[in-house]
Amino acid sequence: MNWQLMLTDPEGEPRPFVIPQFMFPYRSAKARQALDYWTGVFPNAAPGTIVGYEPGQGQPERTILFSDFRLAGQWFSAMDSGAQLPEGWEFNEAVSLVVECADQTEIDHYWAALSAVPEAEQCGWCKDRFGVSWQIVPQNMDELMARPGAYQEMLAMKKLVIADF
Repeated sequence: MNWQLMLTDPEGEPRPFVIPQFMFPYRSAKARQALDYWTGVFPNAAPGTIVGYEPGQGQPERTILFSDFRLAGQWFSAMDSGAQLPEGWEFNEAVSLVVECADQTEIDHYWAALSAVPEAEQCGWCKDRFGVSWQIVPQNMDELMARPGAYQEMLAMKKLVIADF
């Protein structure tokens, strides 16, 4: 877990006190790709501040030094690492983002948009093309899990299907 302290523009749109940060691998230029993709998937989504590396700083074109953006009204931050990360470093399931869906149509939408690694799919968990893990779940998951046999049903699913609980 890393922490980044930042100053915000008091005249600009307010930011929350804690903002989840994605740091993409060194020289990958994936932060902008992810930001552009994710803001196209979620409602109430938009880029905020985007600061790129300057030419001569050893990073590919369109590489992000710092950015923030909203997804469904929630602020996030992303950057491309300026330092070499350990060999094989990538996002993993130790941190995932939960998307609570109103109905099966929403589950289907987010699953189609975010699931890109079939072998990572299990019990509503999926991994997107950037390696970020997501949990695509119904808003009434507590109610569904209270049904007899629901846990065993869920274990057999990849994408959660509300009607199968």
